[in-house]
Amino acid sequence: MTVLRPHAEDQYAEELALLAKDDDRPRPPGWRLSPWAVTTYVLGDGDRVTPKYIGPRRIVEVAVATLATDRALLLLGVPGTAKTWLSEHLAAAVSGDSTLLVQGTAGTAEEAVRYGWNYARLLAEGPSLDALTPSPVMRAMAEGRVARVEELTRMPSDVQDALITVLSEKTLPIPELNREVQAERGFNVIATANDRDRGVNELSSALRRRFNTVVLPVPATAEEEVDIVARRVAQLGRSLELPETVTGLEEIRRVVTVFRELRAGVTEDGRTKLKSPSGTLSTAEAISVLTSGIALAAHFGDGVLRPADVAAGIVGAVVQEPVSDRVVWREYLETVVRERSDWRDFYRACREAT
Repeated sequence: MTVLRPHAEDQYAEELALLAKDDDRPRPPGWRLSPWAVTTYVLGDGDRVTPKYIGPRRIVEVAVATLATDRALLLLGVPGTAKTWLSEHLAAAVSGDSTLLVQGTAGTAEEAVRYGWNYARLLAEGPSLDALTPSPVMRAMAEGRVARVEELTRMPSDVQDALITVLSEKTLPIPELNREVQAERGFNVIATANDRDRGVNELSSALRRRFNTVVLPVPATAEEEVDIVARRVAQLGRSLELPETVTGLEEIRRVVTVFRELRAGVTEDGRTKLKSPSGTLSTAEAISVLTSGIALAAHFGDGVLRPADVAAGIVGAVVQEPVSDRVVWREYLETVVRERSDWRDFYRACREAT
């Protein structure tokens, strides 16, 4: 593929076809795979199907079971917990199409959820089906597919509430044409949201009741997070066609340790309390730091990932607020990193980057 980031249903088409071929379990109406096969696709089978999400199996089972009912699914969690990643793969496995997407922002209009108009045709012909521009949600209803709404809590409250009728009545009225669109079997909505970032709008009680909420946790242990980061860094390196680089687990573990300690406000051994910076220091940010480090090592180094390759990325991720976060980082550097005898090269690299 020549595209930078293929859609899940394209990138993993062989795995989806393999699961569909061997899938003899009951499938909900409109689904491409059974709930069991969808879960296997997301979590992997240890053989021919690679894991897309690494986390508690029960969380994925609850999410898939929700989509098999008439309830919409809300994936809630702090930034970097793979909400978007999981929603894309769930949509790809359930309906074979992850592209029916509404991206929530402060400027998202109601038309993005309901429908809009081709104003040239509207002025020339008046209200008609040909002049109507369907939203991804309307298309998902008409085709019996899964619609995705990213960053639901970033959308203005009145735009959020445009989903209430869709989720409760499974219809989308078009009063201008005196008609409505009724959802075909297989339709559902996966929304993602977090309550950590700035610019968040609370969900109304009426809308929240229309969702089953699944909270995605941060990785429970350092080893689990190291495993996630190592897998995603390797996948990104292949997709970006970065030159082969010697990437030892030592550097990955250092980056993950720094992020986990600053995120938790305490060192791994529990002996030293720390100030936490303003950023989230998520798993996704750790993946970004290491991918950038690999690019540095491959193009400007000797092909071996070293502390100097990741130091600048770590400083950039930690120091979001120039004054307060810099104080937090310097204190962590001098009181924790400096005292670790096997981190001396890492300490020097971070000092230089800082």
